[in-house]
Amino acid sequence: MEAMPRQTRAMPIEPPATPWVFPPLDQADEAGVIGVGADLEAGTLLHAYRHGIFPMHVRRNQLGWWSPEQRGVFLHGGLSVSRSLRKSMRRFELRVDTAFRDVVLSCADPRRPHAWINRDIVKAYTALHKLGWAHSVETWLDGRLVGGLYGVAIGGLFAGESMFHHETDASKAALVHLIGLLDDHPDTLVDCQWLTAHLASLGAVAIHRDEYMARLERAVHRPLPARLFGLDVPDGAPAAP
Repeated sequence: MEAMPRQTRAMPIEPPATPWVFPPLDQADEAGVIGVGADLEAGTLLHAYRHGIFPMHVRRNQLGWWSPEQRGVFLHGGLSVSRSLRKSMRRFELRVDTAFRDVVLSCADPRRPHAWINRDIVKAYTALHKLGWAHSVETWLDGRLVGGLYGVAIGGLFAGESMFHHETDASKAALVHLIGLLDDHPDTLVDCQWLTAHLASLGAVAIHRDEYMARLERAVHRPLPARLFGLDVPDGAPAAP
């Protein structure tokens, strides 16, 4: 496994604040939806993530905002990597933020089961990436992008949005690489929204919304993980507000 060096970048740019006010999380329905509508502006997205909410369309053109009662997460020290996966990962080259839009478009492939990422989502997260908040971790093989994931980093939180693979273990390799580069601190939090069998096999667990919010509050006040994103962050610098 080879990891590409990362260029040093400036701190993320804080966008204008959102005009939207989200309902309290305890008003979420059984599926975890707390509201429908609003917009996908950068300020709205960041406000949502900082308050335990993420966007996903409930219908093709109806934007929903979600906060499931049971939240899938990777906690500090919880990653489990099998011997076979470690061996498989040696084939790949891992990169960060060299093909963000390509990763999002691959995750949006309409041929995938339960595809939900539409043109508006691609546009919104590409804009968030340009501001320095959204990031991709990519798996390459023989010069081809064969897997990866993307998500949003706020302090010690990495909120994963979606992942894809065209080669066996390529998405798992990206996830393992991501977690390996995050700060080794108990308050680091990787949010994967819902717990699936695929994620559970790697050590993800489900925690109640109340516990998630308590952990989120600590995570977002951590410094950004400089070694992951190559950020020009002084030691001990606080996370962006």
